[in-house]
Amino acid sequence: MATFIDMPKLSDTMTEGVLVKWLKKPGDKIEIGDLLAEVETDKATMEMEAFDSGILGEVYIQEGGKIEVGGRIGVLIEPGEKLPAAGEAPAAAPAPAKSEAPVEAKSAPAAPAAAPVAEPAAAPSGDRLKASPLARKVALEKGVDLSTITGSGPSGRIVEKDVLAAAAAPAPAPKAEAKPAAKAPAPAPVIAPGSVTRVPLTGMRKVIAERLVTSKTTIPHFYLGMEVDAAPILKLRADLNTALEAASQPKLTINDFVLKATAAAVLRVPKVNASWDGDAIVEFGSVHLSVAVAIEDGLITPVIRDAQAKSLSQISAEMKDLAGRARSKKLKPEEYQGGTITVSSLGPFGIESFYAIVNPPQSVILAIGSIVKKPVVGPKGDIVAGDRMTIGFSADHRVIDGAVGAQFLVELRKFLEQPALALV
Repeated sequence: MATFIDMPKLSDTMTEGVLVKWLKKPGDKIEIGDLLAEVETDKATMEMEAFDSGILGEVYIQEGGKIEVGGRIGVLIEPGEKLPAAGEAPAAAPAPAKSEAPVEAKSAPAAPAAAPVAEPAAAPSGDRLKASPLARKVALEKGVDLSTITGSGPSGRIVEKDVLAAAAAPAPAPKAEAKPAAKAPAPAPVIAPGSVTRVPLTGMRKVIAERLVTSKTTIPHFYLGMEVDAAPILKLRADLNTALEAASQPKLTINDFVLKATAAAVLRVPKVNASWDGDAIVEFGSVHLSVAVAIEDGLITPVIRDAQAKSLSQISAEMKDLAGRARSKKLKPEEYQGGTITVSSLGPFGIESFYAIVNPPQSVILAIGSIVKKPVVGPKGDIVAGDRMTIGFSADHRVIDGAVGAQFLVELRKFLEQPALALV
C-alpha cells in the first residue's frame, strides 16, 4: 500500500520548509532511518530521515520547492504497486523570489523592466533553471548570471562552488555581434532609485519578528551598564596567542574570554541563570551559553552546553565550530535550543555600547561592545591611555532584581579585569 511522505516539523518553530536536495531518487529502495532529503527550515538546513520503508515511487516537490509542514513531498510504494493518481498529491510550491517587482515607482523614470541577472526565471531553453537556494543567493551577491553556468551537481544542478568558480573566472572577450556593439552598462541596482520593493519574509525572519514582539510586550525589561578595563584581557590574549601560534594552534578571540568570564560569573550569582515559568521561577544548575551569531537571514544563537565546566580552549574551539555551521545552516535543533543565558557582541563592528532584547524563555542577555582606547584616570590620579569595554545587561524584572543584576556585573568585571581567575 502506498505511503505518502510528508514534510516533517524539524524545529519547534518550523511552519514550512524548502526542499534543498533529494538524497534518493525514484526507484530507490528506502529503509526506515535512511536519509531522504536535505530540508531548509527557519533555522538551519537539516537531513530528513525516512519514517517508513518501501520504494521511492515519485517525488512531488522538486529541489528548491517550498511546502508547509505536513504537506506531501513524495510517496513510497511496494514492489509492483502502481503509483497513486497524480491528483492525490499537491503541486509543488515554487521557492520565493529574492525580491518582487516594485509596488510603487511613481518618481522613477519610465524604463524597460529588467529581471535580476542572478536569478533568471528560466533557462534559455524555457526549462526551469536548476540551482540550489545557496547558489542563487551567492549569485545575487556576486552579480553572476546563472544562465551562463554549467552545473556540476546532480542532473546538472548549479551549486555554490559553480557560482564561486564563475565569479573568480576572468570575463571572456566579447564575441562579434551583428548589431553595433555598445559599452556594457553598469549592473542595475537591486532596488532602483525611487522604487519600492516588497521582500517576502523568510521563515527565520518571521520567527525572529514574533519572538521579539513577544519579548518586548510581555517581559518587563530593565537595563544596567558597566565599563570594564580590557587591558588585562588584551595582554593575556596576546601572550597566549603567541604561544598558540608557535604550536600551530588556533588563536583565541576576545569573545572567548568574555564567554569564559560569563560562565564563571554565573556560578558566583546563579540567580541570573533562570527563567520565568508562570507560577514559578526555574533555576538552572548548568550554564548553557547562547551566543548570538549573525547569518544571512537574521540571527541564531548556538549553545555552548555546560560552559562552566569547559576550559577557555574548549569554549573557543566549540564556538568556532558552532558559528561556522550556523552560517552554513548546518546546526541541529539541539545545538541552538535550551540555552539559559545569552551573550551578544557587536564589538567587531565597532559598536561601543548597546542593549539587547531578552531571548525568552531566558532572563538575561549581555551586550558586549568594542574595546575603545580612551583617556582614563590612573591609579595615581593622573590621566593615562586606557582600553575600555562597555557591557550592557538586559534582564526580565519578574525573575531578577536590580541588585542581583548589579552583583552579577561586579563578578563579571572581576573575571574580565583579572582573567586568570576564570582559568583556574
